[in-house]
Amino acid sequence: MTRPRVVIVGAGFAGFRAARAATRRLRRTADVILLNPTDYFLYLPLLPQVAAGALEPRRVTVSLTDSLPGTRLVLGEARHIDLDTGAVHYRDPEGARGTLRYDRLVIAAGSVNKLLPVPGVAEYAHGFRGLPEALYLRDHVTRQIELAAGDEDRETRTARRTFVVVGAGYTGTEVAAHGQLATREQLRRHRPRHRAGPRWLLLDIAPRVLPELDERLSRTAARVLRGRGVEVRTGTSVREATLDGVLLSDGEFVPTRTLVWCVGVRPDPLVDSLGLPLEHGRLAVDPYLRIPGRPEVSACGDAAAVPDLDRPGGYAPMTAQHAWRQGRTAAQNVAASLGLGEARPHHHRDLGFVVDLGGAQAAADPLGVPLSGPLAGLVTRGYHLAALPANRARVGADWLLDAVLPRQTVQLGLVRSWSVPLESGSPELARIPDGTSPSASDPAPPTREERDEHP
Repeated sequence: MTRPRVVIVGAGFAGFRAARAATRRLRRTADVILLNPTDYFLYLPLLPQVAAGALEPRRVTVSLTDSLPGTRLVLGEARHIDLDTGAVHYRDPEGARGTLRYDRLVIAAGSVNKLLPVPGVAEYAHGFRGLPEALYLRDHVTRQIELAAGDEDRETRTARRTFVVVGAGYTGTEVAAHGQLATREQLRRHRPRHRAGPRWLLLDIAPRVLPELDERLSRTAARVLRGRGVEVRTGTSVREATLDGVLLSDGEFVPTRTLVWCVGVRPDPLVDSLGLPLEHGRLAVDPYLRIPGRPEVSACGDAAAVPDLDRPGGYAPMTAQHAWRQGRTAAQNVAASLGLGEARPHHHRDLGFVVDLGGAQAAADPLGVPLSGPLAGLVTRGYHLAALPANRARVGADWLLDAVLPRQTVQLGLVRSWSVPLESGSPELARIPDGTSPSASDPAPPTREERDEHP
């Protein structure tokens, strides 16, 4: 007899955990298939350190093939799910179409950049949701420092040394913290041309940084950032982005060549295309992570609005910690639906939050105990090492080398800006209409650097 097929869409925190748990539970009972655009799981919390050059890119990636033995990996991006026939239609990285039939489906498609209707942002801002974006930002920032060193115009040099980050949540705060340290070190190597240091601005419309955390952690992070010279501006956002700078909501125009967009995330567009009931833009699920009326379909992670049983009427936030545990629950309940074990509702207990501020600084509240300074830094890095599914020794070695050796600040030239669009954070193929494929001869839109070199 044909074995049941369990298809998992997405290999983020929820999808990766679901695939690993389902494979272990169903190894002799069902076939587990994982559909994902890349062959790796990305440990997103350490991405700001990749952009700053503290970690090598492969350190934050985990091979799906090596870490999920027994799981069949299919490279591709889900384009349509036919719930009535039980089929997932996808496109592979080269544009070919494929179909996966399923008996059980777990939707863990994750999230993409939240793009607000601010003029110029889609054209001039850099997103920060994937490895290509982090690598491009690292190259771009390095390029701006080097170009400024050779520029005779004072105003242009100042604009190149100015970096604006919008969104003071986890990602934006860490990008600004690590970026300021990295650029300060780069500028020292270019003296005497660079007598002034870098200028970093962290903006958020909220009244404080890290508004989702305890006020003590928020104050700690703001104090560390301001102590380094980062301009933290709360109650402020971007009214318009242009080629030469950003117009702030308070009317000030800031000349800059770097705008990093970290205002938050929204569920993958696949979620909206399913025609299923939504809560806050996410798929409505019951406490067992099942879609009401579709018991064969589950959802978890950023794609799902998971009820918080400890807060009636509330939903679990879109964080890695919640997604990781939801993936395990989804796998357990899928196995129960196939006769292995018992289905259980999802409960979550926060272990606390950690925010790495670069160097020895961090803000953390493990098990509700607020910490700051070097102790928080130690706890934060210990947490990440424990949470990483692989590469722990390599990450630890990179941190050790970064503490005793200067960083190698060179451009890698790996990614062009137009291949990591802010609206998706995925390869350019994601924006190509069905039935077409990218052409190597298609010209790329001009970058700021090309404008400056060829006026």
